[in-house]
Amino acid sequence: MSRCLELAVMGMGSVSPNPMVGAVLVHEDRIIGEGYHEQYGQAHAEVNCLKSVKPEDRHLIGDSTLYVSLEPCSHHGKTPPCADLIIDNQIKKVVTGSHDPNPLVSGRGIARMRAAGIEVIENVLREECDDLNRRFITFHTKHRPYVILKWAQSAEGNMASQEEKQVWLSDEYSKKLSHKWRTEEDAILVGARTAIIDDPQLTARLWEGRNPVRVLIDRHLRVPETARILDEDAMNIIYNICKEGLENGNVYFGLRPNENVVEQILHDLHKRSIASVIVEGGAYTLNEFIKAGIWDEARIIHTPVSLPGGIAAPHINGKLIKEEKLDNDTLLIKMNDRL
Repeated sequence: MSRCLELAVMGMGSVSPNPMVGAVLVHEDRIIGEGYHEQYGQAHAEVNCLKSVKPEDRHLIGDSTLYVSLEPCSHHGKTPPCADLIIDNQIKKVVTGSHDPNPLVSGRGIARMRAAGIEVIENVLREECDDLNRRFITFHTKHRPYVILKWAQSAEGNMASQEEKQVWLSDEYSKKLSHKWRTEEDAILVGARTAIIDDPQLTARLWEGRNPVRVLIDRHLRVPETARILDEDAMNIIYNICKEGLENGNVYFGLRPNENVVEQILHDLHKRSIASVIVEGGAYTLNEFIKAGIWDEARIIHTPVSLPGGIAAPHINGKLIKEEKLDNDTLLIKMNDRL
């Protein structure tokens, strides 16, 4: 199962809103096949695993054990059910990690295999398998994207200047890491003030991979059309109270002023099959998510840069799960233990 997880993570940034899944086929303690879900809409891990078995080993498939990090699917989506593939190949034993929370599966894959006489062992490395697919699980159980809050703060605990000018706090290593994170998530979100003052592009220029969908909260459409966030390098969704529809390639969503903005945005992103979003600020936008209690993970980059008298970074509670020295900076990762 540990090898399944190593394989599964190779699909990071390529399979959403599907889960990351790895599969390993073992015959008498020898791996004869392995695979992972490589691209959304393409073959699942089990398919790739069985395809990888060499011709001289194919007669061993029926007497082998299939390890898979997530319950095999049981429904026709973009690909046929993996549970049927396992049954058709007469595999006698399957070991799974996580249950699939998708209501189209949700135990049906395991039930189908057991009904066919297959021995199924569940919950092996369940915690690790669930953690790998925390975005997918959140998407299906909470009906919203997995929310990651991210910011850098100065030695004094500030994150921006009181003056309307751009200030760089993190070093080059941290910037490159931030771009890597962008390739791993479906969307990235900022508010109008950040878009105007910093004029960020919000793409993954410093790391190979896809650009996230750019999400802008701009209630009164103050961000100029020339802003880099509105260029054609990525899809743009602008949440505002002025208009709706598609214009110049940008999606405009009309917010209801008297309802919770955070909840409206996450509900709409979920409908668009966006399974995760990085909220990069600024302070007002980050605090809106914190006040609403709707966040899952916070990535805080502490820098040695001095910024006295600046705008204070958010204060956030949560369980500290990681502290890592980067280069000149230090990364803290906290999880919301109140959800």
